[in-house]
Amino acid sequence: MTGPTTKRLDTTRYFRCLTGLMGAMLLTQPGPVAAAAGQADAEARRTARRSPIVEAVETSRDAVVNIAATQVVEVRDIFSEFFDEWLRSPAPRRQRQYTSLGSGFPIHPDGYVVTNAHVVLRATSLKAVFADQQEYEARPIAIDEEHDLAVLKIDGDRPLPAIRLGRSDDLMIGETVIAIGNPLGYHHTVTTGIISATERTLNISERRSYRDLIQTDASINPGNSGGPLLNILGELIGINTAIRGDAQNIGFAIPVDSLRKLLPDMLSVEQHRRLLVGLRLDWRSVPYVTTIRGPATQTGIEPGDVLLSVNGVEINQDLDFYVYLLGMAPDEALRVRLQRGPRTVTATIWPQAIPIPDGAKLLRDKFGLTARLLSPEQARQISPRLTGGLAIESVESDSPAERAGLKRGHLIVMIGRYFPTDPEKLGQLLENINRGDQIPVRVMEIRRNGTIVMLEGELTAR
Repeated sequence: MTGPTTKRLDTTRYFRCLTGLMGAMLLTQPGPVAAAAGQADAEARRTARRSPIVEAVETSRDAVVNIAATQVVEVRDIFSEFFDEWLRSPAPRRQRQYTSLGSGFPIHPDGYVVTNAHVVLRATSLKAVFADQQEYEARPIAIDEEHDLAVLKIDGDRPLPAIRLGRSDDLMIGETVIAIGNPLGYHHTVTTGIISATERTLNISERRSYRDLIQTDASINPGNSGGPLLNILGELIGINTAIRGDAQNIGFAIPVDSLRKLLPDMLSVEQHRRLLVGLRLDWRSVPYVTTIRGPATQTGIEPGDVLLSVNGVEINQDLDFYVYLLGMAPDEALRVRLQRGPRTVTATIWPQAIPIPDGAKLLRDKFGLTARLLSPEQARQISPRLTGGLAIESVESDSPAERAGLKRGHLIVMIGRYFPTDPEKLGQLLENINRGDQIPVRVMEIRRNGTIVMLEGELTAR
């Protein structure tokens, strides 16, 4: 009887095959040297592609915000005429929230943000979103509709990234520019182009035009308004503001020098805090003193002195000084350190309180009308878009108000560049108006059928 045969494993051959297979596998895996070489090659290729535009965007992108401006609007439906004409009563009002998108940029770590006036006008709430998706509520502190500029304030929990302010008096036709913004809701979109021209004029309407604009072919779309136009160094040279809708690649930006000239008034401690300090600084280069008045005249400070610090806070540009003043205590003394030639000098300024002018009296004296200031609640009962207004109660015969066509019952919703919301700000506006000045006004007329008509005109101060 024959038993089962047993095959013996050829271990020599088996281990030979296994060793060959493992060797092949090892040869196909990149070793540490090969991996390092591949990574170095990738970094070299990335470095080679790093252009000045990439570097400019990397230094500035975090200092750009997307702005969402929410408005509450009234909607009249197709039955409005039926209610107005047949039932002789105002049509029912429906309210909708409408959110428009724009762009902006912080100019100071303390939370001061610049954008276009048309981005934030008549907004009931504002939200600023940074590149890291951090969101903050924002409020307007200055709106200059004439120049289409606004300054917002964000109360952040940290110093905010601020854009570097450049200059626009040395721009070159053909130089590269970069636009960053929020076109059509696409957050932090980057486009590039060149400066096509400078000192352009853009007519917005019969009453309004913007002058000395920068023209660029960098792609600008709805939502870019208020965003920065940068040079190749990542410095702000303009604020994107408008496009030609009937053309392609024709966009316009407000020069940064125009902004720098307006900022001392938009951030004025005299307007916002009713405190007189009496110093103005140059905005072009180092912050040297250009104007001395009021309490500063008693300190020994001289024109040309370079301001180094205030109460130990370093001042690198004029903007640092104005922002510090907005945050100081009402009774705070300003101990300033200045450079005068080779010497360092010190001085102390004691700010003076500015009396609040009587807005009602100034209205009568300058324009011949009496008006009642509406509270925000009263204004919203008329229209949810209103935050205030002046309800005209009487108009003097042959006064500037009568000649302008104003009547009892009209509601002034804009006077000058400001929207009247409280008596203090109204008085502050009117105190700077001189005889013969022509002041634009926007008036709301509410007719018997509930129709609201907006009228625009000018008042000439007497």
